[in-house]
Amino acid sequence: MFAQRAIEIENLHFSYPDGRQALEGISLSVGRGETVALIGPNGAGKSTLLLHLNGILQGRGTVRILGTVVEDKSLRWVRSQVGLVFQDPEDQLFSPTVFDDVAFGPINMGYCEDEVRRRVSQALEWVGMAGSEERSPHHLSLGEKKRIAIATVLSMSPEILAIDEPSSNLDPQGKWDLVELLRGRPETKVIASHDLELVQALCPRSIIIDGGRLVADDATLNIMSNIPLLQAHGLAPRRISVPAARA
Repeated sequence: MFAQRAIEIENLHFSYPDGRQALEGISLSVGRGETVALIGPNGAGKSTLLLHLNGILQGRGTVRILGTVVEDKSLRWVRSQVGLVFQDPEDQLFSPTVFDDVAFGPINMGYCEDEVRRRVSQALEWVGMAGSEERSPHHLSLGEKKRIAIATVLSMSPEILAIDEPSSNLDPQGKWDLVELLRGRPETKVIASHDLELVQALCPRSIIIDGGRLVADDATLNIMSNIPLLQAHGLAPRRISVPAARA
């Protein structure tokens, strides 16, 4: 079903400047149109892996996006194809108005004013925020900020969405609104999340990363039904023994 590959990663290693090994020999591929979850405990390497998809980080190994190797000379094109949505929308929204934030990418891609306005309008409509162009992003609710952060990448028409913890700090209604938004998007999606409920709702395939290593890659249904596997990687509570009540 996913014959064409959107993402190919081969033997990827990455260490931070302090010497901490964040990724150790990661190899995987994601088909075009596929929606895949990256799950694992804090510090497992999920966010680090996402940052390799558009070249913010570059480790040892090979990352290909739509067949093109991610390297310095291809970064401009790669970043037009991979829309990275950060966990905290404040890291993505820095302009005085919603319009300015969503227009930032298309302007830097060199589009004319009419095309920039068309892309902003379309992206805001896609995320259910049409008419919010003149609002200050800093006065929006967290759920609205997350939608605008997604709009900032959709305005560049990427083939791939790389999304870090989309439901973090959202209330239940905000989470399910976001699930519906993402479920309706046709792009290839790689979603790093601790929210297993969201993962089951959105992602047919799940990859567990722990200690910088890929430890499982299977259908989400199979992953979620393997309680010992989830427990071993901090994704399900271990059984807690409760003292018997005194007679």
